[in-house]
Amino acid sequence: MTVFAQRMKTMEKSAAVIRGLFGAMNDPGIISFGGGAPAREALPVDIVREITSEVMRTDKRGVEALQYGNVMGLPDLREVVVTELLAPKGVRADVDNILVTSGGLEGMNLLCQLFIDPGDVILVESPTFVHCVEIFEMFQARCVSVEMDEDGMVPEDLEDKIRKHSPKMVYVIPTFQNPTGRTLSLERRKKIASLGSAYDVIILEDDPYRDIRYSGTDIPPIKAFDTTGHTVLANSFSKIFSPGSRLGYVFASNEITARLFDAKTATNSHTSMLPQVICAEFFKRGYYPDHHRMICDLYRKRRDAMISSIDAFFPAGTKRTFPDGGLFTWAELPGDLNTTELLAESLASPDVRVAFVAGEGFFIEGGGKGSDCMRISFGGVPEDRIRAGAERLGRLICSKLKTGMECTAE
Repeated sequence: MTVFAQRMKTMEKSAAVIRGLFGAMNDPGIISFGGGAPAREALPVDIVREITSEVMRTDKRGVEALQYGNVMGLPDLREVVVTELLAPKGVRADVDNILVTSGGLEGMNLLCQLFIDPGDVILVESPTFVHCVEIFEMFQARCVSVEMDEDGMVPEDLEDKIRKHSPKMVYVIPTFQNPTGRTLSLERRKKIASLGSAYDVIILEDDPYRDIRYSGTDIPPIKAFDTTGHTVLANSFSKIFSPGSRLGYVFASNEITARLFDAKTATNSHTSMLPQVICAEFFKRGYYPDHHRMICDLYRKRRDAMISSIDAFFPAGTKRTFPDGGLFTWAELPGDLNTTELLAESLASPDVRVAFVAGEGFFIEGGGKGSDCMRISFGGVPEDRIRAGAERLGRLICSKLKTGMECTAE
C-alpha cells in the first residue's frame, strides 16, 4: 500500500471540498453556481491572439517569451503592477519588491514556505476561502477562525485570538471576500495593519477581486496602511486578464522579498515567460481600461440577475449578501436545511442539476457551522441561465421546507 506524507491526511477535508468543486464545474449538463471562473466573454481572446502573433514575429520579444527569465518576473509586467494596479489604489511600491507568481495560489504557497512550520497557527476569517485552507493544512498549520460580520473580519476578536494563540500569520480577503462577497471597512483595514505591526504578525492580504468593483466606493488595501512591512499583499491576474495564464504577484518588504526569491528558485525557477510577455503587452498597449470597464459592466448585470432571482425564487426568510464587486453572493437558508445534502439531491435530480458550494466547508471550526449556507457564484453564468438555475434550485429548496413556511418560488 502506498504511504503518503502526513500532510496529505491533514489537508483531506479541505481537499475533498475542492475536488467536488472542480467536478461540478466541468460537467456541461449542470448549471454551475459553484466555481469562481470568470465569464467566457471576459477573456480577451482576440486581443491575445493579435499580441501573440506580433510577439512571435519579433525576434527579441519572441526569444524573451520562450527563454528562461528573471526569477522575480518580467520587468515590464512588474512595472505594470506598480503603476497601473497598485498606485491607483493608494499603494506606493517599488518594482524590486514585486514577485510575479504562477497564479495567486503560488504566492500563498511561497509565503507558507517562508513562515510556516508544522503546528504553527494561522488566523483566518470565518468563513474563509477553502482553497487557501488546503494550502495551509498541507504545511500542517493549525487554522483558527476569527469572527466576521457585515463589515468583514472583527478586529476585537482578531486581537483576542492573536493574544491567545500567538499566530505566525493572519489570512484575510478584504474586498468582495470569498465566499461571502463582503468587504472589510476602511477603519478595520487600518486597525488590522496596526495589529500586525504591534504584535509582530504577518498579515497576508489576499485581494484578487478588488479590481472588479462595479458599485460602491473604492477602499485602499490594508497594505496602504502598513508602516512596518508586516502586511504582504498578494493578488492575481486571473479575474482581470486570464486565469489560464496562471499569473499573480506578491508585494512585500525588502526582507521578505529577498527570501521569496530563494523560495521561488527552489520551487520552479520563475513564472512562465510567454504569458508574462503577453499580459505585459496587453497593459502596455492600452487595452486594459476598456476591458476593465467591460468586465465590470458584465459582472454587475450578472450580480443583479442573481440577486433578483434569489429574491424571486428562494423561500421567504433567505438571507443573502449584496456585493459591490467580485463574483459571489452568500445565502443563508431558513428551516434548518442542510446544504450539503441539498447539493447532492440537486445534482442527482434530472429536473434540477444546479451546482453551488455548500457552506459548511468554508468554516474551519466544524460542528455543523454553515450547514444552512451556500456560496453562489454568478460570474461565469449568463443571465438567462442564472434565472433558470435559481428557479430550479428555489423549487427544490421550497420542496424541502417544513409545512407552513412561506415560499416565494412559483
